[in-house]
Amino acid sequence: MGQHRISRRTVLGTAAAAATGAALTAGPASASPGRVVATSGTTAVQGVPLDNRMATDAQWADFLQGCDLVWKRLPTVWHEGPFLGDGRLGSMVYQEPGKNQIRFTVQHGEVQDHRPEFGSQYGVCRLPVGYLTLEPVGTISSVDWRLDLWNAELTGTVTTSAGTLTLRAYIHDEVLVAKVTASGGERVAWTFHPQAAISPAYPGKPKPDGYTDNPAPVSKSTGDARQVTQTLLGGGRTATAYRQASGTLLLTVAHSYPGTTAEATALNRVTAASADPAAHRDWWHAFHRKSFLSIPDQRMQAFHWIQLYKVASGSRAGGPVMATTGPWLEPTPWPAVWWNLNVQLEYWLIHGSNHLELDAVTSTLANNQQQLIDNVSSAYRSDSSGLGRSSDMFCNRSVGKPGDAGTPEVGDLTWALHNVWLSYRHTMDDTMLRNVLFPILRRAVNYYLRFLTTDSAGRMHLPQTFSPEYGTNAPDCNYDLALLRWGCQTLRESATRLGITDPLASKWQQVLDKLAAAPTDANGFMIGAGVPFAMSHRHYSHMLSVYPLYLVNWDRPGDRALIETSVNHWLGLTGAHRGYSYTGAASFCAMMGRGNAALGWLNKFFDPTVSYPVRANTMYTEAGPVIETPLSASQSLHDMLVASWGGVIRVFPAVPDAWADVTVHDFRTQGAFLVSAARVGGATRFVRARSLAGEPLRLRPGIASSSVLLQAEDAVLAGGVVEANHAGYTGSGFVNFDNVAGSAVQFTVTAPSGPTNLLFRYANGTAVDRPCALTVNGAPVTTLSFPGTGNWDTWTTRAATVTLAAGSNTVRLAATTANGGPNLDSLAVGTGGGLAVVLDDGSAAVWRDLGDGVIEIDLARDREVLVHAAGPTPACVVAPVPVSRPGAAWGLPA
Repeated sequence: MGQHRISRRTVLGTAAAAATGAALTAGPASASPGRVVATSGTTAVQGVPLDNRMATDAQWADFLQGCDLVWKRLPTVWHEGPFLGDGRLGSMVYQEPGKNQIRFTVQHGEVQDHRPEFGSQYGVCRLPVGYLTLEPVGTISSVDWRLDLWNAELTGTVTTSAGTLTLRAYIHDEVLVAKVTASGGERVAWTFHPQAAISPAYPGKPKPDGYTDNPAPVSKSTGDARQVTQTLLGGGRTATAYRQASGTLLLTVAHSYPGTTAEATALNRVTAASADPAAHRDWWHAFHRKSFLSIPDQRMQAFHWIQLYKVASGSRAGGPVMATTGPWLEPTPWPAVWWNLNVQLEYWLIHGSNHLELDAVTSTLANNQQQLIDNVSSAYRSDSSGLGRSSDMFCNRSVGKPGDAGTPEVGDLTWALHNVWLSYRHTMDDTMLRNVLFPILRRAVNYYLRFLTTDSAGRMHLPQTFSPEYGTNAPDCNYDLALLRWGCQTLRESATRLGITDPLASKWQQVLDKLAAAPTDANGFMIGAGVPFAMSHRHYSHMLSVYPLYLVNWDRPGDRALIETSVNHWLGLTGAHRGYSYTGAASFCAMMGRGNAALGWLNKFFDPTVSYPVRANTMYTEAGPVIETPLSASQSLHDMLVASWGGVIRVFPAVPDAWADVTVHDFRTQGAFLVSAARVGGATRFVRARSLAGEPLRLRPGIASSSVLLQAEDAVLAGGVVEANHAGYTGSGFVNFDNVAGSAVQFTVTAPSGPTNLLFRYANGTAVDRPCALTVNGAPVTTLSFPGTGNWDTWTTRAATVTLAAGSNTVRLAATTANGGPNLDSLAVGTGGGLAVVLDDGSAAVWRDLGDGVIEIDLARDREVLVHAAGPTPACVVAPVPVSRPGAAWGLPA
């Protein structure tokens, strides 16, 4: 292929294989803050195997059969029919319009034009390839089809007035394999129809001035193969090759640029192609086994598994990043890659579902770093990168400048890099961090830094930029402020982890300290300074700081009013809402712990009577196909069941009341953990976590724990001040000891008499220890060390065990040096235990209760831990849950 042929090389390390059926042991234990937990010597500890009832091919085939799409009548449009793909080649199946034929579309994610002077909708747009028609003798009277998810195959029959056609079709290694047999008076007849290589946006969008159509394709035969070759005026070539053997049609598509090797590539591939489905099935069986999720809503459960099939059919790491249609090109005004929401939502679900092998975002940005540099004006290329709203698969689109006229949409690259960060956080792959995320994010943030201004009060501001699709530019645009703040925070944390002393570190910290606050009014987040959120809008880009960035979040009580006001105002203006407005609403509600409300928004997306619902085959359309919306609904489901952000894994954080039983297995989280858990009868039965990287494990298991959390800002201060200018605190703020010896924080603690464990949560952004004297009821206890945490946004804990009197006590920390104490966030006070936390070898885990339902567990790499309520070890079963809400199959089942 030509020099731009995407390699099959995967730049991400593939997800580690999950250990299924691993032996786990458990016994009753309890913990108070800071205490090393040991299992009682009088309690028998027994090994308990994880009862994995999704361990065999038969179990998987049986489960996924209940999720298959089914057709009892012929689909007439693309959003009703079956779809096949392998991340590059794609096909949709439906009736040939106006004819007694069945269309198999033939499209490919790499096929595009190469004339950037005509923009992303014409010049570098995805181009159609063609379609096959299956042409029976008799009149079609019915179909009986099944899209078999386990085998990723379309199977079934077509009944006609003359007989029956029996078919099986799939795509593997860029080859469509379609085996059709005829009975009665039927016959098998295929015709390939090449399509003109012109933008699918036409005629909805007139051709640009100077645009010339690509020439017509040329057909020929070579041996038993037919070839169709499309030469492109901008360089490169697309080639389709197909042949029939023993009743099986084999077809492939190849694209080369700037070279013309596509023709030979396609011919060689189709000549060597096999009709044996074994390798295809092996790939898909391994894919499905990487994680498991079961809920009692039959239709929603099936929807989730169809989305996993869809994203694996549409994308592979190292392949083309999905355009708005995926590899299934249909007429659309958006025939390219859109970076201001579409790409981000397309790929969120790959993380929790443990499918990093599908991450084409990271590989695309990694492989096109020079183009990202070239996208900014030459004056900024020494240190900056950017990416415009829409592009081809090579990121070819210039980015506007803050302050310019037009629509300078500046933050899209930074938001795309948040997806890369999610892949990093779910793998903890430092090579990805060092070679991809850090260098590109550094340049993306630098582009912002070029345009910041400082007012007389020292506050830093952005000139006007464009919040995606709202229609009005604004200075201090919330979309950009949130991304800039997240970018600077991530760069500081990344440099610390990588051991990089970066000359810009102080600048990043200055931005974090001095960047203008997010513009808000009585309705919550504004678009930007002076521009209220005043009209219905499908995007929630003005609230990125809440979701998905979590810079403003529900765990901080001081943020809750702003979040609720903003979300309610956005949802209250309804005229412009679209499908991803519903899925976004579900994720916002999930963050707030409101499972019933989250389910209500997902059900709205599934309601065919609303505007812009999901379609019969789980695809979605507005003015054209847009694949991100249904994929984002699966992420909303993830947000309800297992959410990992802010350094904490939350198990079943927003499960609706209707879902009494839920099972997840090998769900991948930030910190590179595989989490398995079961909810039975409305209560969490167990949580198992496996560490893939040895990172700190902070878990909110949803099982009653044992501490009271006291916020430092509510304590009595002597010399300190309450602040909220660093990220990551809980409550409404934290206490700054203010660099004064003797400055102090005093808590009032009510407890039973006896030894009690204390856990102080703090941050120290210096390299110098900030010791504090600890006194209880006026009596000195000890001096606690509070060493540096790397920066002021990174929080950790310091434990101590003290003896308290029954009733009210005072607990006081006082700085012992002129540096003062650390920034103090909270004090967790142990009150007795209710958890068993046991390692995979049967020994008790070392763990600490951090308060607010969060525990911290010492867990080495490749080790597992089991958490459950104190008492007998429960049955740790991984299995489909009983259906409490039956539903029809997706497709056209009746």
